[in-house]
Amino acid sequence: MSFSVGQVSRLAGITVRTLHHYDEIGLLSPTMRTGAGYRRYTDDDLVRLQQILFYRELDFGLEEIAVILDDPGADELTHLRRQHELLLQRRDRVQELVAAVELAMQARTQHIRLTPEERFEVFGTFRPEDHDAEVERRWGGSKEFEQSRRRVASYTKADWLQLKAEAAGLIDELVAAMKAGLPADDERVLDLAERHRGHISRWFYDCSHDIHACLAQLYVDDPRFTAAIDAAAPGLAAYLSQAITANAANSANAARPSERR
Repeated sequence: MSFSVGQVSRLAGITVRTLHHYDEIGLLSPTMRTGAGYRRYTDDDLVRLQQILFYRELDFGLEEIAVILDDPGADELTHLRRQHELLLQRRDRVQELVAAVELAMQARTQHIRLTPEERFEVFGTFRPEDHDAEVERRWGGSKEFEQSRRRVASYTKADWLQLKAEAAGLIDELVAAMKAGLPADDERVLDLAERHRGHISRWFYDCSHDIHACLAQLYVDDPRFTAAIDAAAPGLAAYLSQAITANAANSANAARPSERR
C-alpha cells in the first residue's frame, strides 16, 4: 500500500509543504513515484515520518534528526525507547511545575513570603504574579479570596514545599486510578476527589462541594487548567472533573433526607 502526499499530510497533521521540504533536504524522501512523477509514501516511509515527528516534538533540529535516523546501528525500537526515556524525563519536569501552576491559580492570590532564592526553588521559572490581574478579576472580594490571601501570605518555604509534595502525591494516585481503569464514580476515586477538596480547604480556603464542583467545570472549560492537569496524564483533567462532580452529587443526595425532616 502507498499513500499520496495529501493523504500523508492528513494522517500526520502536517502540511504538504512540510513534506516537500523534508524531501528536498533528504530527511524523508518517498520510496515510490508514479509514472507522472508524483510522490507515493510506503509504510516504511510513514514509520520514518513518525520518528521525525517524535523527535521534533522533543525539540530536535532537522539536521540532528537526520543524523540520528540514519544511524545504521539503531532500529525503530531503539528510537522508540530513546524517545520514551526523553518523554519520561520531560514528564517528570512538567509534573514538578504542575503543582506550582495549580496552587497559583487556585490560591486566588500570590502574596508569597519567600526570598528570591526560595521562590525560585519552589516555583522554578513559573511566575505566579503573572496571574495576579486575572485572579483579582475572577475572585477578588469573595470570602474565599480573602481567606486564601490571609493563609498564603503566612506560608514559608517549608509550607510551600509540603503543599507541593502533597498535591503531587494526590495527582499520582489519580493517575494510577485512571490508568487502572477505575470509573470516575468508583468509591476509591470518589475518596481521592474528597481528599482533593480537603487539600484545597486545608491550604487555601473552605472549599464546599458546590465550589469544588465549580472548580471541576473550570478544569475542563479553561484550556490552561486542562493542559496543566493533563501534563501528568492525558485525560486526567476530565477524569478528575467527573470524579469531583460525582462526589459533589453524592454529598447533595446524602444531605437531602435530613433537609426534609
